[in-house]
Amino acid sequence: MDGHRGISLAGWVCLTQHESGFNTRATNRNRDGSTDYGIFQINSRWWCRDGGVSRSNGCGINCSQLLTDDVTTAITCAKRVVRGPNGIRAWVAWTTHCQNRDLSGCRL
Repeated sequence: MDGHRGISLAGWVCLTQHESGFNTRATNRNRDGSTDYGIFQINSRWWCRDGGVSRSNGCGINCSQLLTDDVTTAITCAKRVVRGPNGIRAWVAWTTHCQNRDLSGCRL
């Protein structure tokens, strides 16, 4: 993922730390009825289908596929989200915790 759409690996690590605490099974119910899933907290309204308020399925997956320790599907979907109209700013954690910050001290 390093360098995908100009985002460093440290940036992705920062994002996942603040979105899910690196928890691949994390879910978060939002006020609009949608749910965020997995390590990237990908939203069910636009990016995956969960039988709830999904309007679109931009990643072409069931949201449950984002809740596994094999993050291959989650990474593929996150890359698709970044190609979307909001780019990396689709994640509030990016603008709040990672954007324009020195992430050089991030240790993997």
